[in-house]
Amino acid sequence: MRLLLDTHIFLWFISGDKRLPETIRDRIRDLDNEVYLSVVSLWETILKYQLGKLPLPQPPERYLPTQRERHRIVSLPLDEVSVSQLAHLPPIHRDPFDRMLICQSMAHGLTMVTVDKLIYEYPVLLLNRA
Repeated sequence: MRLLLDTHIFLWFISGDKRLPETIRDRIRDLDNEVYLSVVSLWETILKYQLGKLPLPQPPERYLPTQRERHRIVSLPLDEVSVSQLAHLPPIHRDPFDRMLICQSMAHGLTMVTVDKLIYEYPVLLLNRA
């Protein structure tokens, strides 16, 4: 299975947050799965960190790539094919970062891993539907 982690899922995973369901934690750890973190999540996290809305043990530009590599999670770049999906995406979700993650999931056939109920309204493959 090819998984794309929503930003909050990645942050919960690396911090051991109890809000992350064990089934999702197990899927991320399963070496048979390809697990991706979008550069969009890094962008979102840096902005929230700069605004003082997200405390982290180290600056995000160092902390997140280190944690991503430590957990064998692949960086997913933002590409034109993904951005082009925006033209066909219904305006259900207002968060631009989540909208782009949805587009990347659709463009690359990735299974989204999220607990964001608004994302469930999009025609994307979701872990709980997989």
